[in-house]
Amino acid sequence: MDAVDRAIILATQAGLPLTPQPYHKVAETVGIAPEEVMARLARMLAEGVVRRIGAVPDHYALGYRHNGMTVWDVADDEAEAAGEAVAALPFVSHCYLRPRRPPFWPYNLFAMIHARDPEAAAGLVAEVAAVLGPRVRAHQVLYSSRILKKTGVRLAG
Repeated sequence: MDAVDRAIILATQAGLPLTPQPYHKVAETVGIAPEEVMARLARMLAEGVVRRIGAVPDHYALGYRHNGMTVWDVADDEAEAAGEAVAALPFVSHCYLRPRRPPFWPYNLFAMIHARDPEAAAGLVAEVAAVLGPRVRAHQVLYSSRILKKTGVRLAG
């Protein structure tokens, strides 16, 4: 990573400018061509320096106030296939496997859902349960009680 890469990261780490051509604005800030900004970001993505570039919606501002991490106990030998099926659901924002922590935490499959009201949330949980079918041995839903600031690593200016 050179000084120009660092300048691009500093210019984008709090988010891309909300303009019709955000990379042009970054290029103006950094003092290089927009095509170079895009090429450097593509390279940094490929190298793993930058993990992702994407929108991060504020679910609460969009009216989704019943957000829950659904946690599922599925057999380990079926967990990957189960996770792929759940991740394919259009309303699941993220889905992943995590190790169990017996005897207190039997869950290994996690899937985040977002709904506008409790009834809609319950319906989404039922849809996940239907996709998982008999693979489910137990589950819980851990509903969000407050918004936590989500940020990745930040470079100091």
